Amino acid sequence: MLDEKACASSRILVAPSILSANFGRLQEEVNAIQNAGADWLHIDVMDGHFVPNFSFGWVVLQNLQTTLPLDIHLMVQNVPFFVEHFVPFAPLYISFHIETENHPRRVIAQLRKAGISPAIALCPQTSLESLEYLIEEIDMVLLMSVEPGFGGQKLLPIVLRKAERLKKILEMRNPSCKIQMDGGIHNENIESIKNAGVDVVVAGSYVFHANDYRKAISSLQV
Repeated sequence: MLDEKACASSRILVAPSILSANFGRLQEEVNAIQNAGADWLHIDVMDGHFVPNFSFGWVVLQNLQTTLPLDIHLMVQNVPFFVEHFVPFAPLYISFHIETENHPRRVIAQLRKAGISPAIALCPQTSLESLEYLIEEIDMVLLMSVEPGFGGQKLLPIVLRKAERLKKILEMRNPSCKIQMDGGIHNENIESIKNAGVDVVVAGSYVFHANDYRKAISSLQV
């Protein structure tokens, strides 16, 4: 079981998603959230197939400078191909969707070999049972609290219950595995998110559309 005092004293980590940043001055935006106290930098990669949208690829990261740990979320088909192209950037985590990968253990092994912590992402409707035979092999579970592919959506409350269930499973089977939540997160629902057992939140619009990045980030670091 997790130590209750440790859980009570730990705060949520905040990973702003650059999907919501101003790409006309992307380096400035990354510098700004780094200086404002962000914990990680979240990179949403979309191929226009798994989700009905297309974002940037590895080329964007080639000239991006940051000391923040990179947290890459692959919303793509052909996961191993994308993993190989993002490995050189030495991200802390790479998340891939269980819904699009027929051989998740191969991807997990691919990430471990590269020294990257493997994470599995679940769409809101995807059951936790899909992790039954993988839960001990991963370092993080990313729970999508909106339908993946677009920013600015409202958090689906059902995912809070999903996080609570997942926390109980992890306490028994993989206590060091983190829970990350992505979608519709802001200062008015962050306490409920923390109470559900979430360790890391992804925030795009809430941070990058704020007048004060530091204030927005700190309001989530509860």
